[in-house]
Amino acid sequence: MTADILAVIPNLRAFAVSLCGNLDRADDLVQETLVKAWSKLGSFVEGTNLRAWLFTILRNIYYSEYRKRRREVADSDGAIAGRLATAPGQNSYMDMLDFREALLHLPTDQREALILIGGSGLSYEEAAGVCGCAVGTMKSRVNRARSRLSELLSISSSSEFGDDGDWQAVDPVLVGQRYSRGGGD
Repeated sequence: MTADILAVIPNLRAFAVSLCGNLDRADDLVQETLVKAWSKLGSFVEGTNLRAWLFTILRNIYYSEYRKRRREVADSDGAIAGRLATAPGQNSYMDMLDFREALLHLPTDQREALILIGGSGLSYEEAAGVCGCAVGTMKSRVNRARSRLSELLSISSSSEFGDDGDWQAVDPVLVGQRYSRGGGD
């Protein structure tokens, strides 16, 4: 079996070169093929075509890596990775808990109006129809609910809503230094 595998290596190399067009990469493909074939030798059925089996393994390795490389982006200097950052999720979660708590402290009619307009996306007219009140009453309830939520959550301006947008990815060169959200402390 070993002699048969060794006899196929030049053909495998030629096939690998024809697939990838690079001698070094072709040698790597052949080596990966032989390692995989050797580890899976138990699955080879005696009497079948060893050469075709090896060629199939090489081809499958090549196309699997090709599909994988197609999704990858070359970023040897880390410039792309350095621009990727997300705000920590725990802040949003805590904000949501605070919001839910404050929402429960609103009067029922204001909470209902705010949920219908802000949460469900109904128009003032539709929400007024659901609650059986005038459109002006619905607008007043929503306005009072928003004002009260602002007080309960200690929000003084609209810039305090949502993601701050000032998060930066850590520069790999500067790993170890402390970074903070606002003042650079």
